Amino acid sequence: MQTAPTSSLRLFDDRVLTDPYPAYDALRGTGAAVHLEEYGVWAIPRHADLTAILKDPDSFGSEGGIALTVLANAQILGGTVLASDGAQHAKLRRVLSKQLAPRAMKKLTEAIAIRAERLVETYTASGRFDAVALARHMVCDTVMELMGLPGADRKVLLTGAAATFDVFGSDGARYQQALPLASRLVEMLHEKLTRETVTRESWMGAIFEAVDAGQIDESDAIPLASAYTAAAIDTTVLGLADCILQFARHPEQWQILRRDPIRWATPAFHEALRLEAPIQGFGRLLTQAADIGGVHLAEGDQVWLLYGSAGRDPRHWGDDADAFDIRRPLNHQHLAFGGGPHLCAGISLAELQARSVLRALAARCAHLTLDGEPVRVLNNLLRGYSSAPVAVELSPHTSASGIRAPEPCQQGPVP
Repeated sequence: MQTAPTSSLRLFDDRVLTDPYPAYDALRGTGAAVHLEEYGVWAIPRHADLTAILKDPDSFGSEGGIALTVLANAQILGGTVLASDGAQHAKLRRVLSKQLAPRAMKKLTEAIAIRAERLVETYTASGRFDAVALARHMVCDTVMELMGLPGADRKVLLTGAAATFDVFGSDGARYQQALPLASRLVEMLHEKLTRETVTRESWMGAIFEAVDAGQIDESDAIPLASAYTAAAIDTTVLGLADCILQFARHPEQWQILRRDPIRWATPAFHEALRLEAPIQGFGRLLTQAADIGGVHLAEGDQVWLLYGSAGRDPRHWGDDADAFDIRRPLNHQHLAFGGGPHLCAGISLAELQARSVLRALAARCAHLTLDGEPVRVLNNLLRGYSSAPVAVELSPHTSASGIRAPEPCQQGPVP
C-alpha cells in the first residue's frame, strides 16, 4: 500500500465553487483517493475509480453517507430512495419505475415537444432570452404536472430543492442558511400532497397506490416524493441551461446541431453534463475496508465522489477533456447521472425535455451568442447559473407559427 495522500483543499469555499477545475486537476494528480483534512473524507477524483465505487454498493453504502453531516443524513435524507441500500432501495425505486421508464416517456413525447416549441417561440421572440429561465419554465411545468404538485407552491419547491443540495455539503454559512429552506420543502409536501389533492395518474398518485397496496410504508411516501422532486428539477434545469450556453460560446457546435438535430440533440445534452456536471459530488460510506488505487480505506470511512472531476479526467476523455464537442464518442459515459443501482431513474425524462428544447431552438434560431455575462450560483453540490443571457438570430425559414419546416437531414424516427 502506498502512503495515503492528503490535501488541505477547502472544497466548499466560494473560490473553489466558482472554478473547481484547477482543484480537481490537482486532486487527480495527487492520487486515486485523497484525504481532505478539512472534512475528514476521502476525495475520489478519477473517472475509473468513481465508476468502480458506484458499481459496488455492498462496499460503499448510501445510507448515512450521502451528506457530510449527521443531521443532513438523518433529517433531510433519512428514508429517501437516494440514501437507502439493498432491498429497501430497490423497493422504493420500484414504485415510480413505470412512470419513469422509456416506454412511459414515449407517451409524453408529443406533449413535451409541443410545450418546448411554444416556450422557445415565446422566449426567443424578442431576439434575446435567459437560458436558465427557459430551462426552468420547461422543467418545472413538466415535473409539477407529472408529480401532481400544486402550482402555487412553485417558489417553495424551487428554493427548497436547491437548498436540499446545499445541506449535503459541509457545515458552514451556506449550509446553515439552506437548512430551514430544505425543511420547509418537506413540510410543504406533507401539507399539500394527500390522497385528496393529487390525481391518480400522477407520480404522487402512484406513490399512494403503493402505500395502499402494502408495497411501501406510509412513512415512505413523502421522503420518496421529495427525493424524486428535487432530483428531477435542478439537475435538468442546470444541465439544459448550460448546454444552451455552451452553444452560445461555440457557434461551430451549434451549426453541427442545426444540420442534424435528430442525431445530435441528445449527445449534445450529455456532452454538457460531462463538462459541467450539475451535481458535482456525493458521499458514500464504507461498509467494509477497501483498496482504491493502492490506498487503503477502513470500514466506516466516508468517500466523496467528485462527479465534476470525473467528467474532465483526461485518463478517460483524452487531452481535450476540457473542450465542448457534441460529437465526442461515448460521452454518455459521464457520471453526472451517477451509476450502478443508484443510476438516476429520470434519465429518459431529462433527455426528452432537453432534446425537445434543443430541437425547437435549432428549428427557430440560426445563431446563438452571449448577451451578457452569465451569473454563477454557488451551491455546495450544484453547479450552474442563476441567469444566462443569450441573443438569437432567428432563422429566415421560421414559419409564422415559429417552427421551421423540417429539412431532409431532420427527418427520421425519434431516437
